[in-house]
Amino acid sequence: MKKIATIIIVSLTFLVAIVLGVAHGKTPTASANQRTTIVFWHSMGGKPAAALKQLVAQYNASQDKYTVVPEYQGAYTESLPKYLNVANSSAAPALVQAQEIATSTMLSTQSTIPMSQLLSNQTTDQIEDNIARYYTVNQQLQAMPFNTSTPVLYYNKGLVEQLGLTPLPEDPSYSDVLQLAKAMTAKTGGKTKGMTIEAYGWLFEELTANQNQLLANHDNGRAPGEYATKINIDTPAAKRLMQLMTQAIQDKSFVNYGSGDIAEANQQTAFLAGKLGLFMQSSASTGDLQANAKFKLGVTYLPHADGIPRNGLALGGAALWANKHQPANVKQGVADFLKFMASAESQAQWRLATGYLAVNKNAKNLPQITSAVAKDPNLGVATQQLATSQKNPVTAGPLVPIMPIARTNMETVMQAIANGAPIDQSLKVAQDTTNQALAAYNAANHLKK
Repeated sequence: MKKIATIIIVSLTFLVAIVLGVAHGKTPTASANQRTTIVFWHSMGGKPAAALKQLVAQYNASQDKYTVVPEYQGAYTESLPKYLNVANSSAAPALVQAQEIATSTMLSTQSTIPMSQLLSNQTTDQIEDNIARYYTVNQQLQAMPFNTSTPVLYYNKGLVEQLGLTPLPEDPSYSDVLQLAKAMTAKTGGKTKGMTIEAYGWLFEELTANQNQLLANHDNGRAPGEYATKINIDTPAAKRLMQLMTQAIQDKSFVNYGSGDIAEANQQTAFLAGKLGLFMQSSASTGDLQANAKFKLGVTYLPHADGIPRNGLALGGAALWANKHQPANVKQGVADFLKFMASAESQAQWRLATGYLAVNKNAKNLPQITSAVAKDPNLGVATQQLATSQKNPVTAGPLVPIMPIARTNMETVMQAIANGAPIDQSLKVAQDTTNQALAAYNAANHLKK
């Protein structure tokens, strides 16, 4: 009886120790078989979540030193605050996924290890240059690019051909888009509305970037020893973009779906139903649209303003950040896992399963990718668009800590102008409001010039 009681007491003591450890954020880093546990916080849902789970399972089965444990933390806007609360504590995950516009915020925590220090040059040199540049700050790759995309233009090419119209070129101008939208609307008697532009801050950024417009001063906040002190929303590039929208409204070839997830879903539904001729959205949607469209799908680069050479785009998506407050064996495990995830084979698998771009420059030459693109050339449009973008501070992307606020203000002004507000005044208000928020942030963080 005493022996049984002793076993129970020891067992309970062990259980309490585990519970207390977890309660204080000290998740054990090694399991009974001596594998080191790598806690990985992510924000992937749907197909990407399933694809990520598959890659993690493959990695865990490929070796016997580490076990990666993926933990869903909600959307980017939910996951980031959770990380900020524990970034410099023992409760921090070994690896965390953060949206591209959180780059400045992640750096400000001083809680991460640059990939240039954690990984070998052999691994980091495999990353596509125009992808790595977004996360390269102070001449170091700070995070591992992960789910990466660019916006593209989708259009109903089957309907265009049926109506006897000329398909869009690979690199269309605003005039090309307006003319096609107007013609589709007219020739279908209004049954198909020609176009829409979702009130989406990312689209605003990219469509102005394609005109070589910096979103922030000091080289988008990237100049050595500098930081962003002004956001550029009221610009000639933005006015040309808003004029594209208002001209389509005047032509009666525009439909306004608003902003947010509902707008994105509604425009895709209308497009697949043949009620919308063209729209712009993430390249990650290409595979799903191709699979569900009952017509020939057309995909082009994002359009550029007339008379303005195409500059190219910054990327969208998210990256993986390694927390520095981890035991040496955990850091080694993170490095090993990221080497696996960045490989050409893993990136090709990720590309085909999710629609996101492969970040490894060698993935596009693998047979599974070349055969997929040969079968459906639309899959190669976004890759080529990014590869041919100019390499300058605009396409490196904005390094601005208040980007969520800036994007919200961009969406608000797009909606206001779509509903009839004057372009010049509306853009000025959006810019002033955003710069007030930026000035407040800089002051609160003792950033002064």
